[in-house]
Amino acid sequence: MEFKEFLDKKNVIAVVGASDNREKYGNIIYRDLRDAGYKVIPINPKADFVEGDKCYHSISDVPIKIDVVDTVVPPHITEQIVKECKKLGINKVWMQPGSESHEAIIFCKDNNIDVVYENCIMAQRRFYEADKERKSN
Repeated sequence: MEFKEFLDKKNVIAVVGASDNREKYGNIIYRDLRDAGYKVIPINPKADFVEGDKCYHSISDVPIKIDVVDTVVPPHITEQIVKECKKLGINKVWMQPGSESHEAIIFCKDNNIDVVYENCIMAQRRFYEADKERKSN
């Protein structure tokens, strides 16, 4: 899988499981991507704001096109999210370690959804950007 297709700064990335609790990975990932210049949208059915930004209760509520969905939720929630992605025509899903399930991965592969799992988006973003920087020097 080419991470660069997911990490293109033109992409709108929805972070499902974004949290206003700065100790939770949903918050850490959200801030990391936002601070790196990505257009990120927080998704959490129990939050109205994350880090002062409007939070949507589901990816279906987002009024703009989402290019990538990053899941930071329990596996059984990820299984629901990938089905919602299919309905919405979202074809890139990144499952954070711990959020993936065999069923969700198979669903993505069977439904032409590009899927990344067993990799952290923050770590891969840093590797990708460091590699781009190295190549430009």
